[in-house]
Amino acid sequence: MENKTFILSTLIGLTFLSACHVSYTSTEEKILSMPEQQQTAAKNAEFDMPLNKSAIRTPDGANALDLETPLRCNVNWQTQQLILTLPFNNTAFKLQPIDPSDDLPRLEVTGFTFETMPAENALAKLLKEADITLTAKDAPYAPISGEDLKGELTDVVNMITNAAGIFYHYDADKKLMTLSRRAEQVVYVPKTRPIMLALLDVLRGAGLTDMTPNWAEYSITFNADTQLKGNMKQLINYFESNPTLIAYDVHVFKITPYDGCDVEWKALLDEFNFGTITTAQTGVIGRVLTTTNEININTLQRFLGSKASIESVSEGKFVVPNLWLSRFDVGKCGQMGCPQSDLSVLAKANVEKNNYITSDVTLETTNGQITQFKVKNKLGENFMIIGLPGELFGQKEPKSETVVFMVPRLIKTMKTTEDIKNNI
Repeated sequence: MENKTFILSTLIGLTFLSACHVSYTSTEEKILSMPEQQQTAAKNAEFDMPLNKSAIRTPDGANALDLETPLRCNVNWQTQQLILTLPFNNTAFKLQPIDPSDDLPRLEVTGFTFETMPAENALAKLLKEADITLTAKDAPYAPISGEDLKGELTDVVNMITNAAGIFYHYDADKKLMTLSRRAEQVVYVPKTRPIMLALLDVLRGAGLTDMTPNWAEYSITFNADTQLKGNMKQLINYFESNPTLIAYDVHVFKITPYDGCDVEWKALLDEFNFGTITTAQTGVIGRVLTTTNEININTLQRFLGSKASIESVSEGKFVVPNLWLSRFDVGKCGQMGCPQSDLSVLAKANVEKNNYITSDVTLETTNGQITQFKVKNKLGENFMIIGLPGELFGQKEPKSETVVFMVPRLIKTMKTTEDIKNNI
């Protein structure tokens, strides 16, 4: 009986496996024998792939809109005013946080001492007695120590936050103090365009790109750490002394030799009188020539036009307060998507006796520094950086070069308490 049961079970199992096998083969055959019309439709089918939102970008055309363009990207090479006297209302300067902190309670602190610990821990210990809740956005902060600190609560909090290089914001209604390494600031400036441009260029020279100028109220909103805020305070104080600003007119263009050979720059010596080129320096890449105004943008391009095609890349201006660092982004005043749009010109300038100007000029891209020069010239002289090979910017034309032509000018400021109505 058991043998019969086993045989019967085996037969059922084999039948089941056979049925499964037949069913799979049958399905496979149906797929292989799909009608030709359906096969064509399957081949032509379009599948919607899920979008990767992180790969979506704002179009270049929208990013290229810049409210500074009418002021920055317009150079009159025919009638350049080498010295400009600029009145400005020095009382208009004001630097403040976008979201000012409420006043802390009027409490007196006596003999507050703490061993080396992160700043947030020291503040938590200090504020415990005042029943103020503390939150830190991006802790831990620098470890500090304090001994016998005394004064009003506000003064002691400022001592600790300044030592740690952090900001605090107090909400009196919630009795909540928030700490952070950076904070939104707004600086109001006199309604004078060169000064507004100078502050924008100094902020860019400090590496800041995320800022919002408001040309109706002449203000700049930016996100700063305590060091950048301190630098901005120094710059505002600097304007108390009627400083001199240095404006640079810049023209960047590309040349491609007609014969596919190097441009013979030594031919300049035959084209112009001896002494027209006053100095020539060699950098890591390229060379810088200082010249009298006999070589200006027009005579230079006339000379080069017989040897190479000339393609204008960008022209504009930027302003450098004396002994400060400013930056001109070539792409701001250039054609959208041009190879040199990633190029920046940085300059730190110093005005010396008899209107001599020393310029520390650096060319860089987002990939790093390209070259650097220290140029000294008299007011009325120009300088140009030559020999920047096209390969630096991914250009394939044989022997193409980029030329940076610069003319420094002086802006002498003059304080006044009167409103400047013409927005120079």
